[in-house]
Amino acid sequence: MLMNEECRSRIIDNEYVDFIFEYSITTGELEQRFPTECIQPVTSRFAVVYFARNRITRQTIDEFGYGAYPSCFGLNDISNLEASGITRLQALPSFALRGSGILIGIIDTGVQYTNRVFLNPDDTTRIVSIWDQTIDSPNFPRPHYYGTEYTREQINEALASEDPLSIVPSTDENGHGTLLGALAAGSLDAENNFVGVVPDAEFVVVKLKQAKQCLRNFFSIPEEAVCFQETDILQGINYLYNMSRSLNRPIAICMGLGTSQGAHDGRGVLSSTIAALNDEAGVCIVNSAGNEGNSGHHFYGIVNPDVGYDEMELRVGENVNGFSMEIWGYAPNTYSIDILSPTGEYIPRIPARIGESRDINFLFEQTSILINYFLIEQQTGDQLILVRFRNPTAGIWRFRVYARGDVELSFHCWLPITEFLSTETHFVESNPNVTLTSPGNTEIPITATAYNHVTDSIYINASRGFTRDNVIKPDFAAPGVNIYGPTLNNTYGYFSGTSLAAAQTTGVAAMLLEWGILRGNVPNMDGQEVRRYLIRGTRRSLNETYPNNSWGYGIMDIYNTYLALRGETVEG
Repeated sequence: MLMNEECRSRIIDNEYVDFIFEYSITTGELEQRFPTECIQPVTSRFAVVYFARNRITRQTIDEFGYGAYPSCFGLNDISNLEASGITRLQALPSFALRGSGILIGIIDTGVQYTNRVFLNPDDTTRIVSIWDQTIDSPNFPRPHYYGTEYTREQINEALASEDPLSIVPSTDENGHGTLLGALAAGSLDAENNFVGVVPDAEFVVVKLKQAKQCLRNFFSIPEEAVCFQETDILQGINYLYNMSRSLNRPIAICMGLGTSQGAHDGRGVLSSTIAALNDEAGVCIVNSAGNEGNSGHHFYGIVNPDVGYDEMELRVGENVNGFSMEIWGYAPNTYSIDILSPTGEYIPRIPARIGESRDINFLFEQTSILINYFLIEQQTGDQLILVRFRNPTAGIWRFRVYARGDVELSFHCWLPITEFLSTETHFVESNPNVTLTSPGNTEIPITATAYNHVTDSIYINASRGFTRDNVIKPDFAAPGVNIYGPTLNNTYGYFSGTSLAAAQTTGVAAMLLEWGILRGNVPNMDGQEVRRYLIRGTRRSLNETYPNNSWGYGIMDIYNTYLALRGETVEG
């Protein structure tokens, strides 16, 4: 049945498990396949189906496929305006682009709406609405059926009261969303010498709820980690898009989230959704590259046909409860593995067969490993071997990856992002390339990496490109090292991470949307055009070859983009 009032409790109930299914034209095929389950379309291609937890078994992943499980996303973090040419451009009378009429979309940990960076000079809010997915009430935004929507009027009423949170109880306990929103478009705070890129823009905010416990358990996500699930992000993106359409205003959306799950080729559910939206006029989505370049969480191997396998060593740290690992090959090759534990217990080669799965319990240690082979993974057509560790013994685990085929026998293997698995667990011979987190490895939206604008050096932890299928990403670098910005309760600090670069890029994208759409220069400007304009204006070093997998096309410089828009000057 389609989502209704009776079904809506299943969205937040931990006794129900969320799965993503693709459909064509209508959801009728899903309604026939799952007649007793609640079905919620989230895009024109994908729907979420909610199953009772007791319906789920270890064979469910073989029945539904890996792609049906929502990915788990974490936060991409743990003077700069001048470096990007922003203040120089805004000083020109005809280019005083401050975001007037543009919406900034924040989909993250929420915002602390009482912070002065979200206020007008008269102390009213610059926030159009907040959809807080963590507070359930009858005042949810349709067609989303959960959470609570707070309007500008309600926020202003709260701001005028002595106890704002008694009226609008939504806040940001983490500070990440508040920081990103402020960097993109925060109001002038003269006392603390701070202003965002486009201080005249307005905000639409989605505070994401934490991933369900059943999904966290499946992928062994630590209890203390901030973890969001793909289905809630999809709904949040749709909310931001629908708000921009209902208000008839362009929107620039900041995505400071990332995951190392998936094939790293931009073909996942969230990636394909934001790629489609980014082609819509008046929509620009900016992704952060991720902070996985120095984590040791990626291995790349090529199997020598004369040997038949490549050896991969994984050092597991102490006191690790569990984690997942994904080995991705290239079609039409087939891949298989064997395992040697730190104590010398050997699991012989597991043959590559359709539906092959193993639940392995090691005799001399408390470790269990669940292995699933997907010879033709639904989203990519390539082979995936999913390996899930439970209570892994610390030490060196050795895997031999076998491959057969008549094209290059290469493969990639990724561990979770460092938010979910510390760098104490890492590959002995790791590879820093192809570590862009999803959706930062999606081709059409902008992907911003981070650099130090004082030293002109790349951020040491920044993820590197290109994508697994060699698409050029990231697009360019923006300031993201030792960035000054607001934290909770109107205090300030210095922060680093690629999501900070994405936030400032989102503000710059808003400048271009204002110039293009609201000032009539490019009335149907979309995110792809914003990306091309910004790439055109990038600054490049004579010591680098571009594009490259660290810097993309160079350093973002909106003033250079303005110069490029003027065109060539031909003498004589």
